[in-house]
Amino acid sequence: MREAFAIPRRTQIVEGDADVEDEDLIAREDMVITVTHGGYVKRTPLATYRTQHRGGKGRAGMATKEEDAVTRVFSASTHAPVLFFSSGGKVYKLKVWRLPLGLPTSRGKAFINLLPIEPGETITSILPLPEDEASWDRLDVMFATRSGTVRRNKLSDFVQINRNGKIAMKLDEGDSIIGVGLCTPSNDVLLTTSLGRCIRFPVDEVRVFAGRDSTGVRGVRLAEGDQVISMAILHGVDASPAERAAYMKHASAMRAAANAEEGDESTTAPDEDEDAGDDQVSLSIERIAELGGAEEFVLTVSTEGYGKRTSAYDYRRTGRGGQGLIAHDLTKRGGRLVASFPVDQGDEILLVTDAGQLIRCPVAQIRIAGRNTSGVTIFRTAEDEHVVSVERLEGNGGDDDAAGGDATQTD
Repeated sequence: MREAFAIPRRTQIVEGDADVEDEDLIAREDMVITVTHGGYVKRTPLATYRTQHRGGKGRAGMATKEEDAVTRVFSASTHAPVLFFSSGGKVYKLKVWRLPLGLPTSRGKAFINLLPIEPGETITSILPLPEDEASWDRLDVMFATRSGTVRRNKLSDFVQINRNGKIAMKLDEGDSIIGVGLCTPSNDVLLTTSLGRCIRFPVDEVRVFAGRDSTGVRGVRLAEGDQVISMAILHGVDASPAERAAYMKHASAMRAAANAEEGDESTTAPDEDEDAGDDQVSLSIERIAELGGAEEFVLTVSTEGYGKRTSAYDYRRTGRGGQGLIAHDLTKRGGRLVASFPVDQGDEILLVTDAGQLIRCPVAQIRIAGRNTSGVTIFRTAEDEHVVSVERLEGNGGDDDAAGGDATQTD
């Protein structure tokens, strides 16, 4: 045996390569990150959640304590960096793969055991960043608070974040960060309030602040008892009010012709702009195609489970600091607005209630309607149950399982 197998050892035992990090061994996978009001977080593979028709009763999304509820759900790659903003105005940074992995019904891990947050503070806003760090120099960060103030900073101000975090924004007593988004000077900002109001203004109406400890400027004037519930970043489109109104009429007529059996609300033209006046324009086929290619749709969802899609052209610019426009009709169904953000036709959304129920629904099943409408049933909630979080899932990442409730439509 010694003569037959007496060959030199081929394996070398050496010290590990210093260039290999834990992240290099993590496979790229889409995850659903779930956050609760009590400050618990976890990640679950996106493939775990099957697709259902809107109007269903959903499935158990997380086992929570009686006094806790799911408040945020979003999708990101395991290698995506995420910024976490606290109620005290500090920011922390973690990669998705560092978050605890759990089953759909598991509770997760408390933020206080993951981040060195101050006693009494909570994580109020979460911002997933692009994996391509080369694009960070061209991006700004827009902040919005519950009281309606906004502030703009360069993203480079938040690239280097120590383990202990850094100050992100100075807040008045009782205020908190409600939205953080990436933007460029060509974008628009859309602020939406819980009483169904919204305001849209250009990003460059908010100057770039050099410091991180300022309070910002007024973005929207709130009515008594109202508060900002979301901030969305929209593409800026160079179109006059008359062009915008003409395109929306054309698009509404095309949808009505293609789907004549839909109810009146889905085929009704969007609200007229008072600033459009009596000017009527005729759009060329090329201009219609150009506006159609740049069109975005904004999804709004109420606490009672009703929602709709509305063309972003229906949200005209009104200038920063005003009272804005009607974003969603809450007089028919009651409740308040809980979410407002842009969606694409191929997207899906996750809705979570304060009872821990979750439903995943294709955006294509949600009706397109004007701003001043109440929408259709997306989540059939139980008595004393309310939708508390809605999150967009880009693209169609799941199977087309139709096991859910009937697709109910209401006026």
